[in-house]
Amino acid sequence: MIKHPFPPLYDKNSKVLILGSFPSVKSREQMFFYGHPQNRFWRVAAAVFGCETPLTIEEKTEFALSHGLAMWDVIASCDIVGSSDSSIKNVTANDLSVIIKNSAVNRIYVNGKAAEKYYNIYTRDKLGIEAVCLPSTSPANAAWSFEKLVEAWSVIA
Repeated sequence: MIKHPFPPLYDKNSKVLILGSFPSVKSREQMFFYGHPQNRFWRVAAAVFGCETPLTIEEKTEFALSHGLAMWDVIASCDIVGSSDSSIKNVTANDLSVIIKNSAVNRIYVNGKAAEKYYNIYTRDKLGIEAVCLPSTSPANAAWSFEKLVEAWSVIA
């Protein structure tokens, strides 16, 4: 059983919550969201907002908060092989109500089908908020070009 090793990112001004499924090995090592260099999240989000891609954890934190983004993952702990969403078992969900109560979040987006699946199973009915599924920024989602991802993800702006 692996526990989620880092806290959510949000502040009272966050309006949009972006949820992954569970952090990759690289993200767990870095103790921050989308830490794998091949994950396109930070490049896509920067393109959506017309900004330079943030590189350091400090820059990523500032970028997210300055654009009203909150970030966390659906899963608090699970059994997982490496970073493979398809291997996830024995899920315990994060309590997302903490973010909702302490921010201005009124829209929730999930990064890919695995996050959508676990959100719908464990969290949607508790929060009473539908999440919109966006195409995964993972390198495993090779079917989506960078340009198509930016177009789809533009709804977060």
